[in-house]
Amino acid sequence: MPGLSGGQRKLLLFELIFQRTAAQKNLLIVLDEPFAGVTDDFVPFIVGRLNEMRKNHNILLVTNDHVDTLKSMADNTVTVSAIDRSKVKINGKEGVDRELALLAMSIGDEYADSHNDKDFKFFCDVEFSKNGGIPFVAAFGVFAYGLFLLMFWDSQPGSEALVLVAAGIISFFIANPYFLQLCDWRIFMIEEAEALLHSSKSMNRFLKMCLAITLLVIISTVQFGCQNLVIDTLNSAYFYFAILFDNLSLMVAILCLGLYTDLPDQQVQILGGMPFLFMIFFSTTFSPGAGLAGLKNLRYLFSRYYLWCEVPGVKEGMEGCPEQYNLLYLVLAALFVPFLFALYMVVRGCFRNVHHEKAAVSRRESMKSMAFAELQVELFGEKALKRLQHIGSSVDLQKLASSFDVDSTSGSIRSTTFTNKESEDEDDAESV
Repeated sequence: MPGLSGGQRKLLLFELIFQRTAAQKNLLIVLDEPFAGVTDDFVPFIVGRLNEMRKNHNILLVTNDHVDTLKSMADNTVTVSAIDRSKVKINGKEGVDRELALLAMSIGDEYADSHNDKDFKFFCDVEFSKNGGIPFVAAFGVFAYGLFLLMFWDSQPGSEALVLVAAGIISFFIANPYFLQLCDWRIFMIEEAEALLHSSKSMNRFLKMCLAITLLVIISTVQFGCQNLVIDTLNSAYFYFAILFDNLSLMVAILCLGLYTDLPDQQVQILGGMPFLFMIFFSTTFSPGAGLAGLKNLRYLFSRYYLWCEVPGVKEGMEGCPEQYNLLYLVLAALFVPFLFALYMVVRGCFRNVHHEKAAVSRRESMKSMAFAELQVELFGEKALKRLQHIGSSVDLQKLASSFDVDSTSGSIRSTTFTNKESEDEDDAESV
C-alpha cells in the first residue's frame, strides 16, 4: 500500500477485518495496538467499530494507548506488569498465574471455520493478480522459449542431447523464481491467512502446492512441444513423461521445504537446490562411464539417468541402463525425495501428537481446579457455570455460584470478595 501512512494502513486493515468478520458469528478476534499511529480524530471511529464487532464476536485487545476509553467499554480488563510478566491482574484480582489466566480466557471449543468456493476464489484472485507470481512466470516463459525456438530451429538428428539440456535449463530457470518465493509466501501467509479468515493455513498450503505442481506440468508440456518443433526424434510419449518427472525431481525439494517446514529462506534455497546439484555429479549424465566404482551406483536414484538411457546417440555410452521398465524406474526415482519427506512428516506428526496429548491432559487437569473455576466465573459470569459443568469440574458449582452476586443489569457475575482498586504502577503496565 504505497503512499499511505502507518495510521492509514492501520485503519485500512482494521476496516478489512471488520468487513471480513461481518458475516461470521462468535469469533475470537485478537487486535494488537489498534490505536498505534492513529491520530485522536480517528479514535471515535475505531471505538464505534469495536462496539459493532463486539455484538457478534469476542474481542481480545492489547494496547497501551487510550486505556481509560477502552476500560469503560470492556467487559474484563487484564493488566500485565512490565516487571513480572508471569503474574497478571484480572479486573481486581491480583497475582493470577499468567498461564492459568490464558487458559481461563479460552472458554468454549476451538473455532472451526467453514470454507466454500469463495475461499478458492479469493486465493485465485491473489495468485493471478498483477502482484502474484503467475503472470511474470508466464511472460518470462514466453520470452525464454521464444529465444529457444529461434536459436535451435531446424536442429539436426544427433543433437538431441544438446536440445534436451538447453530446454531443461530453460524450464528450470522459468520455474525456479516461483518456487523460491514459496518460503516467503509461507511466512506471511501464516500471519495473514487465519487473521483475515479467508482460508486455513493447511488449505492455503494445499492450494499453493497444487498450483505449483500445475505450473510445473504446464512448463514441462511447453518444453516437450518446443523440443518437437526444433527436432523430430524426441516426440514419443516416453519423453513427455520423462521430462515431466525429471523436472519434478529437481523442484520437489524446494516445494516441500518451502511450504511444509519452518526453515528460513536461505536454508530452503540451499537444501532445495541439492537435487539439481547432486544430479550433475551423481547421475553420470554429464560423465558417462566415469567416476568411482561404488559411488557411481548413486545414479540409479536420479530420473535424469533413466531419461538419458533413451536419448538417441547417448544411451549407447550410458553404463548399466535397464533393459526394460525404464519409465517405471524413472518415475520411482522422481518420487524418492517426496517419499522421504512424507516419511519425515509422518514421524514428526507422531511425536507432535504425543506432545499435544500430554499438553491436553495437563490442560484438562488445570481446568478442573478451583482457581480456574473462579477465573471463569469472574470473566464470563453465568455462562462459565455451564461450561464448568460440561468439562466435569471437581469444584462445587452451587457453592461457587452462591458466593457471587448477580448483577441484574448486565447479567454478569462478580465476586463479592474482589475489589476493583486502581494499580499504582499502571503507567508501566499493559492492559488487555
